[in-house]
Amino acid sequence: MPRRPAKVTQADIARAIRAAKAAGASAVTVDGEGVIRIALMASAAPIKPTSNLDEIWVPSQALQRYRKRTESG
Repeated sequence: MPRRPAKVTQADIARAIRAAKAAGASAVTVDGEGVIRIALMASAAPIKPTSNLDEIWVPSQALQRYRKRTESG
């Protein structure tokens, strides 16, 4: 009788732990159904925007040249 496929693999858990560490999480849990939960710290401060939102973005000269080369038609 063949085995059933795993609900969560070791690679899935490793990726979740790495992402949790990068996000500053306090805990990672995996339940019997294979659901991975990452508990973030409640004291995490929201990220503030670093630039003016009304600023208009202009592509660099290098990007403009690249776009010109790759345009079709």
